[in-house]
Amino acid sequence: MESMMVFYPCKDIEETSRFYQEVLGLRLYNDQGKCKIFDTGYGYLGFCQYSHGELASHVCISFNCKNEAEVDKTYTLFRDTSKYQCTKPQRHPEFAVYSFFMKDPNGYTVEFQKILEP
Repeated sequence: MESMMVFYPCKDIEETSRFYQEVLGLRLYNDQGKCKIFDTGYGYLGFCQYSHGELASHVCISFNCKNEAEVDKTYTLFRDTSKYQCTKPQRHPEFAVYSFFMKDPNGYTVEFQKILEP
């Protein structure tokens, strides 16, 4: 295998595209009109606007950071420059992860994390 790609349905492909490009800084890899694919650097993240309008439930899109300092830096950037609210970075009570969360325009949870296990 060369890479991986995951697709999610979205409410508004243009608003979703602006969020992932302008807010998160991902590069648009492929534009298929109602379906857009973004390059995360480690795989691809796709969003499609389907006519049925249904969204996936209980979605968490996690981006891995190099260390806890990068999690904190990313949090500060979004807290200070984004209209999207973020939780404060913290160690997860159940998992060996240091992270914070925000919501994308579809209501999907977006996490920036450092996995603490070796």
